[in-house]
Amino acid sequence: MERIWKDQLYQEFARIGKCLSSPKRLELLDLLSQGPKSVDQLVKITGMSVANVSQHLQTLHESRLVRSHRQGNFVIYEIAGLSVADFMVSLHRLSEKQLVEVQKLKTEMLQNHVNMEPIGLEELLKRMERGDVVLLDVRPQDEYETGHIPGAISIPMEDLEKHLASLPTDKEIVAYCRGPYCLMSAQAVEILKNKGIQASRLEEGVIEWKRYMEQSNINNEKGGSKR
Repeated sequence: MERIWKDQLYQEFARIGKCLSSPKRLELLDLLSQGPKSVDQLVKITGMSVANVSQHLQTLHESRLVRSHRQGNFVIYEIAGLSVADFMVSLHRLSEKQLVEVQKLKTEMLQNHVNMEPIGLEELLKRMERGDVVLLDVRPQDEYETGHIPGAISIPMEDLEKHLASLPTDKEIVAYCRGPYCLMSAQAVEILKNKGIQASRLEEGVIEWKRYMEQSNINNEKGGSKR
């Protein structure tokens, strides 16, 4: 009886594994972790056809990793819960730790962007507390509205050059986007530096920031209980 139970249990676990075996579905989950999107939006971002995006979303929906609702003439998709976004962050970190190919691809991704040493979340928070930096979110406006790092201002990447004059010149600009494997922040820093503006790239995104803050709060509570 126990063997039957375990076989059934791991068969259910395998449903998620099979669903995540597609690189395109992983990309869609990453994008939906940033906020709800329509099929048309996902088509535009990924370059996939409507049919392919719809098919992949259906598979993700059947595995209960995404959910959908209708908004006017559009069907809007979103991740089924924050646990899905947490899983994607864990998958990224595990892959980068275990697979040298991921590390190599990440290095190659940034090799055309000079002086792109990122700052970490801990250092960012210290600088923000001192008022030394301006945090810039260069993701699309709808993703910023879904969730952003407190204190960040929104200037989507496509609008950055039009709004350079609105940025302060006496403070460093720290740009962030969708996380470690998103190039928008690197492109933003390059534009800013070319205009003589001091700028750095935050490697992490909103999801990583949330997890960092949660862990910091847990550690603070543990520290407080020992006193």
